[in-house]
Amino acid sequence: MKKLLLLAFILAILIGFYLTGGQQWLLPSTYQELYLQDPMTTAGLFFVIYVAVTALSIPGAALMTIIGGAVFGLGQGLLLISFASSMGATLAFLISRWLLKDWVQHKFANYLGTINRGIEKDGSFYLFTLRLIPVVPFFAINLLMGLMPISLWRFYWVSQLGMLAGTAVYVNAGAELGSVISTEGFSITGIMTPSLLGALILLALFPWLARAVINKIQTRRALLKRAKGRTKPKKFDDNLIVIGAGAAGLVSSIIGSAVKAQVTLVEKHKMGGDCLNTGCVPSKALIHGAKLAHDSQQGYASGLLQGEVPKIDFKRVMQHVHDSIKTIEPHDSIERFEGLGVSCATGQAKIISPWEVEIQHSDGRIEVRSAANIIIATGGSPRIPDIPGLELVCFYTSDTLWQIDELPKRLLVLGAGPIGCELGQAFARLGSNVTLINRGSYLMPREDEDVGQLVAEAMVNEGVIHKPGRSIQRLSQNSVNSEVSSYWAELDNGELIEFDAVLLAVGRRGNSAGLGLENVSLEVDQQGFVPVNEYLQTDCPSIYACGDVIGGYQFTHVSSHEAWYASVNSLFGRFKSFKADYRIIPWVTFTSPEVARVGINEKQAQTQNISCEVTQYGFDDLDRAIIDGDCVGFVRVLTVPGKDKILGVTIVGPRADDLIAIFVTAMKHDLGLNKVLGTIHAYPTYMEANKFVAGQWKRKQVSARLLAWLGCYQKRKLHNKTEECS
Repeated sequence: MKKLLLLAFILAILIGFYLTGGQQWLLPSTYQELYLQDPMTTAGLFFVIYVAVTALSIPGAALMTIIGGAVFGLGQGLLLISFASSMGATLAFLISRWLLKDWVQHKFANYLGTINRGIEKDGSFYLFTLRLIPVVPFFAINLLMGLMPISLWRFYWVSQLGMLAGTAVYVNAGAELGSVISTEGFSITGIMTPSLLGALILLALFPWLARAVINKIQTRRALLKRAKGRTKPKKFDDNLIVIGAGAAGLVSSIIGSAVKAQVTLVEKHKMGGDCLNTGCVPSKALIHGAKLAHDSQQGYASGLLQGEVPKIDFKRVMQHVHDSIKTIEPHDSIERFEGLGVSCATGQAKIISPWEVEIQHSDGRIEVRSAANIIIATGGSPRIPDIPGLELVCFYTSDTLWQIDELPKRLLVLGAGPIGCELGQAFARLGSNVTLINRGSYLMPREDEDVGQLVAEAMVNEGVIHKPGRSIQRLSQNSVNSEVSSYWAELDNGELIEFDAVLLAVGRRGNSAGLGLENVSLEVDQQGFVPVNEYLQTDCPSIYACGDVIGGYQFTHVSSHEAWYASVNSLFGRFKSFKADYRIIPWVTFTSPEVARVGINEKQAQTQNISCEVTQYGFDDLDRAIIDGDCVGFVRVLTVPGKDKILGVTIVGPRADDLIAIFVTAMKHDLGLNKVLGTIHAYPTYMEANKFVAGQWKRKQVSARLLAWLGCYQKRKLHNKTEECS
């Protein structure tokens, strides 16, 4: 009850302030007249009103600060306003803490989480930065801090200190403005005086100057904290040390070298990383071999090919995989990158300070190199699930699969993401009896449900046994005469599945172990991924990270994309930093049918409450698809209702990997479906599907009334009538 009465009293004061013409106390002329009569009383009155304005969060504190400078000058004005603003802020703090807690939480919910995390992380220093750099409005800080676990005294003195510089700049601007007006009146000549122009320029530049100072202080504090007694080298060996020579590391190092930085690239295994050696290249080579086998079998099944059905030589298939890797290897070789100016080292890298990396070379040498910045680009690796009996069976991951030379007769695939689906279908086409198990109700859970169902139907038609909504409880050996002949998987419904090998495709984790992150107090999440901010900077300011090791999309092209931001920000961040842009990211799953997407899909639109218009064109209507006998799938486009702006595209079907490119370009450069429709494509090609889906969208935009009018108009032309259509 007391709170309600006090709140009513405060509201009455606010209403009375405006109804009685209280705005006059926000005008400089009011104080200037009083100051000429009684300076001390005017100063006291100004102080009380300033405290009231800030305590009650009445708009006008910045204006009052400038007025104070104009009336009282820099010295007296700064003294009055510094204490008045701090006292008013403290009263607002108390009002929020005791009266308006629920209202403040609701009104400023978008700021609350950020400030709470900042207070937990940096305490008083975070409040100091908020006071110095006006990212959050002055009155909002006062109210929100009342909800934070910070004492009244600490809030007061940190606010007093933090606001001092900003207050001085505003008071100085007011003092110069008041001086000019009092001597020359309000004129262009008066405003153009150097002192006033300087004060106004300082006022405009202050937020940037304050931010630069705070960033410098924050960086220094963070580095000192994480150096753990080690001193920063007076001279560096390199501008940049990159750990990991996969897609992210290679691009980071080549960008650094291109801008004439001294770069050392460290890789403990093979150049090219996961993509070249165990990921994209070998998997696509295997898929290519499987497609050739499937197409030949389809040719015999359809009667187009006659004679004896050829057998699949699995060893030759795997030889093609290794030949593909070997042919592409020179693109990522040490020789190529050293020719581009990058110093390459083969060995284990360990971070020992914010500026130093210990390299244990493959020949046993131990070297410590220093650099102004370090980039972690060590990639990821398959996650091994905790399944009872896993150690008893023959299991593979996408890292270890490429060493086999004998086709598993019965292959169990665990996981329904891109890796599980791609490799499961490929092995089925090569002759394995494949059983695919996943916890979800459909394949490829990132995509819309009908997309996963289309892929599942295609795989089942090719002989894959799909077990949706199931999980493995335990694995065991099947022994005959004391020899292991096969293995058993017991599902959660009690079903037993016999197999010869199991492929684990249940996600990935970051390769962060053994990097010495504990030496710079860097923590990783449960999956081993290194947390970074929007600039790809870790909590240690001199260390950046990019690629699969930070989680996220985990695609080769995204790793390369992130590498640009990590390298440029690390080398030039003191001048300008760039936020990593993930708005237009395409990806492709190379199953048959292929699945390609960019932007949001229907499922995401529903989850995020995004209103959209859906347009879909089926490949069963496309001439080229009919000619090739490959008609499964569609092009689906999500647009802003009533506009041609593209929100997302999903393509399921032949050549989806190439077809998605036009939409990636359109979205990147903000081109709508009208531009796609106006583009000419050769006939007969799959690219026409993109034009046709745009045509379907266009037809839906034409109003029924306009079509009726056009029909009437054309009909009257046939009969040579001149009457107007209504």
